[in-house]
Amino acid sequence: MTHRDGCKNHASNRQRFVRTMHFEPVDHVPDEEFGYWDDTLREWHRQGLPEWVDTNAKADRFFGFAPRVGAPVRHGLIPAFESKVVEEDERHRIVQDSAGVLHMVNKDGSSSIPKYLKFPIESRADWEDFKKRLDPDTPERQPGDFEQRMQRLVAADVPVGIGFGSLFGWLRNWMGFENISIACAEQPDLIHDMVEHLCQFIIALMKPCLEFPGVKFDFASGWEDMCFNHGCIISPKMFAEFLVPRYKRITDLLHGHGCDVVITDCDGNINDVVHLWLEGGVNCMFPVEVAAGTDPIALRERFGHDILLAGGVNKRELARDKRAIEREVQRLVPLVEDGGFIPHVDHRVPPDVSYENYLYYLDCKRETFGIPKPRPYEEREGGA
Repeated sequence: MTHRDGCKNHASNRQRFVRTMHFEPVDHVPDEEFGYWDDTLREWHRQGLPEWVDTNAKADRFFGFAPRVGAPVRHGLIPAFESKVVEEDERHRIVQDSAGVLHMVNKDGSSSIPKYLKFPIESRADWEDFKKRLDPDTPERQPGDFEQRMQRLVAADVPVGIGFGSLFGWLRNWMGFENISIACAEQPDLIHDMVEHLCQFIIALMKPCLEFPGVKFDFASGWEDMCFNHGCIISPKMFAEFLVPRYKRITDLLHGHGCDVVITDCDGNINDVVHLWLEGGVNCMFPVEVAAGTDPIALRERFGHDILLAGGVNKRELARDKRAIEREVQRLVPLVEDGGFIPHVDHRVPPDVSYENYLYYLDCKRETFGIPKPRPYEEREGGA
């Protein structure tokens, strides 16, 4: 199939992305995927995936997915905390990460939800000290080759994006799930102060990139990960109070520089807060996690062309059989034909999906949506 009105003219990766996200005719939707858990790649090595494909970036190259490029925005803590092992036993290590969080990890390298032990922000005094690491004027924020890196974006033939980080997800990481939930109810002034600082920080970091001569940004992307299988960890009322006004300031800046595709990465059940992201100018939902109760078809029916979508392929169906994979891809055909949607797996692919099933899914997706199958990696790039 071809996407909308039978348009068969070849497009660059960049043109294809822009046209798809503006409901315009295009030869086919972008060929993109989200990624894989480390355990998945290790399991697939036993099933035939080359051993050198051991990161998401390498997997994207190996499978031939459409790339994107981004502006050199450095949101991280400067200085970062020292990453170190605090103590260990035969099975576990207690580690302090670069954000100052203490957590327990498995020594055998297997993935699991970390057991968090202590967070760097437990009081207003902690925040006052912590936010010194979030100074947008720190010289290290701008790389020494900033001009050269920005200049390369001017004539890029792949989608060009800019990151705007997070207003709530960062805070959840730095405070912990329970602590920030309680603070939203009991210390709203502190939450306002934190979110306001992050808003100003994000805007200050984006401006030099947005104002760079000749660069056009096709999308902006941020993340929150503030929803779980029963919904958002804060109420819609709190979301509207703390976040929406700051989103508006960020997206107003983006819109003023011609960037009208604004993506949030939030897994889980986002249904109760989608309208608030839209109100704040964040118009693309990703990765639309079906297993958590977020259905891309239902979202399009509810919000029409006001909403853009990326993801929406139920990863659990990929772990079943080929017929289940075919059904999952086929159910998304009307949405692809409507536009404003890039289909891919609705989170990182878990290890219970076999390598054989995943390859079949890629073949099925590409055939169904008229995406040309890329040549083998060795022919495209000459080996590992």
